[in-house]
Amino acid sequence: MLHEAFAEISRTADVLLLCGDLTDYGLPEEAEELVADIRATVRIPMLAVLGNHDFESGHEELVSKVLDDAGVNVLNGEAIEIAGVGFAGIAGFGGGFGRRMLNAWGETLIKQFVQESISHAVRLEQALAKLQTERRIAVLHYSPIRATLEGEDPEIFAFLGSSRLEEPINRFRVSAVFHGHAHNGILDGKTSTGIPVYNVSAPALRKSGKPYRIVEL
Repeated sequence: MLHEAFAEISRTADVLLLCGDLTDYGLPEEAEELVADIRATVRIPMLAVLGNHDFESGHEELVSKVLDDAGVNVLNGEAIEIAGVGFAGIAGFGGGFGRRMLNAWGETLIKQFVQESISHAVRLEQALAKLQTERRIAVLHYSPIRATLEGEDPEIFAFLGSSRLEEPINRFRVSAVFHGHAHNGILDGKTSTGIPVYNVSAPALRKSGKPYRIVEL
């Protein structure tokens, strides 16, 4: 199925974005299975961020290397320009949204969780700041807004994204945002300043047909 999907994407799109969960358990051999289809079919530039599944076994560096060796640029706080369009990517992290966003107060583990969320937002901001292009795209795994999570259980919203990611997206007037992770979420949302946010989680996309989406910017 992925072989056919990648072939069609390669024929119709200019860039392929992979928004995390590229493996089930974060194993390099799982990444090898993915890149076998990629090598056989994809002929366009490819960008990716890792998802929480890709960190599961502690081999995220090896997973990234497998992807890099296949021509997939894995972004982890980096920026890249392709055909005059700038891309900034990072997995992101949880933490919640708006007034209900978790703050660094109390137990050390809570503070560490919040610090990780802040770190990802800062690194996204730094990546966006490097881009001099008119159009900027943010590539994430975790959502920067609550809207695309509708359909998920509210109890887990805080583990699906964070408003901290939205702040640099709005500040740098990003053209569009793509994220995964929200398997039961909806496909479209907007930041508080009207920037379009696309949930491209494969399980969510499959409900409307194909496990991928072509977006024209």
